[in-house]
Amino acid sequence: MFDKILIANRGEIACRIMRTARRMGVKTVAVYSEADRDARHAAEADQAIAIGPAPARQSYLSIPALIDAAKASGAAAIHPGYGFLSENADFAEACAEAGIVFIGPPASAIRAMGSKAAAKALMAAAGVPLVAGYHGEDQSEARLAAAASEIGYPVLIKASAGGGGKGMRIVTTPGEFAAALAGAKREAASAFGDDRVLVEKYLERPRHIEIQVFADQHGNCVHLFERDCSIQRRHQKIIEEAPAFGLDAATRAAMGEAAIRAARAVDYVGAGTVEFISAGGTFHFMEMNTRLQVEHPVTEMITGLDLVEWQLRVAAGERLPRRQDQLAIAGHAIEARIYAEDPARDFLPATGIIRYLAEPAASAAVRIDSGVRAGDRVGVHYDPMLAKLIVHGDDRAAALARLRAALAEFVLIGVRNNLALLRAIAAHPDFAAAAPDTGFIARHPDLLAPPAAAAPPAVLAAAALHVLAGRSAVLARETRASADPASPWAARDGWRLHGQATEDVHLRAEDGDHRIAALWQAEGAYRLTLPDGAAMEARGHADGARWRLILDGRQRGLTVVETEEALVVLDETGEYRFRVVAPGAAAADEGEGDGRIVAPIPGYVRGVLVAPEAPVARGQALVVMEAMKMEITLTAPFAGRVGAVSAAIGAMVEEGQELVVITPDRP
Repeated sequence: MFDKILIANRGEIACRIMRTARRMGVKTVAVYSEADRDARHAAEADQAIAIGPAPARQSYLSIPALIDAAKASGAAAIHPGYGFLSENADFAEACAEAGIVFIGPPASAIRAMGSKAAAKALMAAAGVPLVAGYHGEDQSEARLAAAASEIGYPVLIKASAGGGGKGMRIVTTPGEFAAALAGAKREAASAFGDDRVLVEKYLERPRHIEIQVFADQHGNCVHLFERDCSIQRRHQKIIEEAPAFGLDAATRAAMGEAAIRAARAVDYVGAGTVEFISAGGTFHFMEMNTRLQVEHPVTEMITGLDLVEWQLRVAAGERLPRRQDQLAIAGHAIEARIYAEDPARDFLPATGIIRYLAEPAASAAVRIDSGVRAGDRVGVHYDPMLAKLIVHGDDRAAALARLRAALAEFVLIGVRNNLALLRAIAAHPDFAAAAPDTGFIARHPDLLAPPAAAAPPAVLAAAALHVLAGRSAVLARETRASADPASPWAARDGWRLHGQATEDVHLRAEDGDHRIAALWQAEGAYRLTLPDGAAMEARGHADGARWRLILDGRQRGLTVVETEEALVVLDETGEYRFRVVAPGAAAADEGEGDGRIVAPIPGYVRGVLVAPEAPVARGQALVVMEAMKMEITLTAPFAGRVGAVSAAIGAMVEEGQELVVITPDRP
């Protein structure tokens, strides 16, 4: 076994690999960019080496920098994790040339499966069923459009060289094809350095089912059953489970055999995933990911195995630890990915500082794979996935119940995230009752932006007590700093000759303004009058972000966190965000947009699609940005004419920075 390995990745996967290596007595070397100098993965490794600036192309995608780091550290092998260079044949070859073991498949297998077009041809020869499509070398728009017409709409444009939903577009009519193709090629070139695409028939309401395969250097190959990855947004998975709900034994066996044929066709070694799309009782090969998958923990949960340990053993030349007849499924597992993104704004990636993080307690049935800590800054340069929550139960119903409970305990404040969406999916009766498909979120748009719920009385009371405690702390400091702190005239406790003064706490939320009157009664205790006129006796004590309230004699526990953006209160009913309005402040100006198109998040400008004085229609694309490995197209909010254009291709822009100004058409 290796004495030391370098992990050519970051975030939660780097931390997860370290956990197994530490258990096996293998030392680990982390690499980090300037943006990740204080990242969790760099802190948890036995050794950490800086490899370059924040942009991935100058750090995590720099093969020379990674090879140099491995040599300098004395690492015998490199684990690529997933993403970045994990499926890069040149990287695998560079490792071999440097005398370093690449913990993954041979470069030949990566190349064979790295081009989706070439992989389809190999799979056809191996007898693996395929979806109808065009996988040819002619990449002209005319040839690809003709292929789409031959296949029949709707079609799916996919990047030939990558995965993860990058460079993928669904096209329903011929008129949409040209724009969709241009966008797919741009995104593919940015993500993978290769703008080639293929065109396939888009299947309605399909299931995305994948098979985990493993092969060693001695000719042994097994499959470790399937995972259902159908709950997706932007063609990227957010909830995965194993085994697939409702899959019969015969289909499971047929898919497993097909996956092994696929692996053997390219002389595969190590961990890989053969992805199938299933519809109408049939299944078709989509692609093979020649690496460990994000969702591998659900397979580990139902098999009791550690796939990273298997990777290390196979890379070290050992045989697979088990034969196919020694593998079995035990129970059911579900994984939920926690992303820094805003589901209500088309899953726009989010940035910021994690002000508060509370994860559910880990156990044999609840696992958290995380790459972040409270205080970490989520930047613009890398994928927005922060952590994964994985649960296990005796059956799907038990696993789903455990998922709901664990998600209710998962709190992340300071960066917009998808936890509310995950909770809503887990609670949805359709998700519990039937096998999910890739159109689940599209059919349930209410999950993305549910109407703002009215804050319960306990939530308003907690917010008010938090504000009042903050004011009291300020007054106490001022009293201590006065010339005579013991003087009653220095006291700032609201005392009046004819009774205590009433304080006003003004909170602004999505559902409107809330004014709460607070009458001080004793140390830490108030009589609160809520906006609806109801009154309650309230006192509370804060232990960090956790408040223990006593409301009319009944105890309650809530979480209250104040960030630069909002005052956030969480209880068992959900998350409530308020803005504290200073006494006497004027109402916010909620006027309509002024035609200024600004960057919604920090990122790079990849395309400027309009020029000054050009007429534009409502919804017309104006600027293309790239942030956190995703392409974002900014459009015109109304019809008009372009005024100033300050966006420049290649420029790094900050959130809120003006890019284009549109002057509306006059009636």
